[in-house]
Amino acid sequence: MLYYVVKRLFLLIPTLWAIITLNFFIVQIAPGGPVEQAIAKIELGENAMDTHQSAMSKITGGQNDPQSSALENSYKGSRGLDPEHIEAIKKQYGFDKPIHIRYLNMLKDYAQFNFGDSLFKSASVIELIKERLPVSISLGVWSTLIIYFISIPLGIKKALQEGSKFDFYTSLVIIAGSAIPGFLFAMLLIVLFAGGSFFEWFPLRGLSSLHSEEWPLYKRVLDYFHHITLPVIATVIGGFAGLTMLTKNSFLSELNKQYVVTAKSKGLSLNQVLYGHVFRNAMLIIIAGFPGVFIGMFFTGSVLIEVIFSLNGLGLLGYEATLQRDYPVMFGTLFIFTLLGLLVKIISDLTYMWIDPRITFERNN
Repeated sequence: MLYYVVKRLFLLIPTLWAIITLNFFIVQIAPGGPVEQAIAKIELGENAMDTHQSAMSKITGGQNDPQSSALENSYKGSRGLDPEHIEAIKKQYGFDKPIHIRYLNMLKDYAQFNFGDSLFKSASVIELIKERLPVSISLGVWSTLIIYFISIPLGIKKALQEGSKFDFYTSLVIIAGSAIPGFLFAMLLIVLFAGGSFFEWFPLRGLSSLHSEEWPLYKRVLDYFHHITLPVIATVIGGFAGLTMLTKNSFLSELNKQYVVTAKSKGLSLNQVLYGHVFRNAMLIIIAGFPGVFIGMFFTGSVLIEVIFSLNGLGLLGYEATLQRDYPVMFGTLFIFTLLGLLVKIISDLTYMWIDPRITFERNN
């Protein structure tokens, strides 16, 4: 097992390098980077000033106004975006160097876990991630726990009562849950329960109320759960369906095996067979997949939910960075998420061995 873990850890390096390299060159050569956005904002300001000057001229009937003349002279002095100004913008965003130099500098910095500073926020990438991490963790933890607590008992009962009315009607609910996208269900919850058109039972933004830090502890806890209820429901609705069917199919597969028939023939009760023999084998794939499910829920499943409910988590941070072309934040979060995802894959494999000692990743002699 030690050989396997060491080998997988060494494989992290080329995997990280390949992912970061591919994304770096794709994003860098794509149009609409921070330099282009800065130039567009300046040009947009110039167009707005032209409109203002035209309106002032109509109001004054074409007469000279000292204040408007001074404003126009000041504006004309900044018009044109001369090459020196453009070069200053490029230097500000680090684009005054060739792309291969920027790439090598990025690799050197990332090897030291130095992800730089945000281009548009007055903070480093690490500080932004630390600030947004608790929100995403809380949303991911509660959603994953609720999904497992609902899906596993429901899947076991569906396996034991396959073909019954309970199995049929719960399957309809599961199909409906899996067919509705999480972001669409989130918008439906807002319309129904967050002041959209019907009720205003839940708040719409954030995970705490204004000035809640001054409240007693029990009141802050209640306020936190009050805010997180709708985001968690929206995240859970699509996740429990797949895990429920996986649990059902896993238990059905084990219940039809020969060792179950043998155990029943020896006079063991259904509960003894189920929890003494079937449960450990059937839960192997479900429990071992828990780290991967949590990471998937934590990194990708909550992006749209955080955007819709205005939760300052990593999903919203990545969304804002993508819109603004904030490259340090984009690449820094990509590096950290990829590293954590690869480490979780190793943990998942080790979990398989912990649950079932028959599984081994050692080399054969």
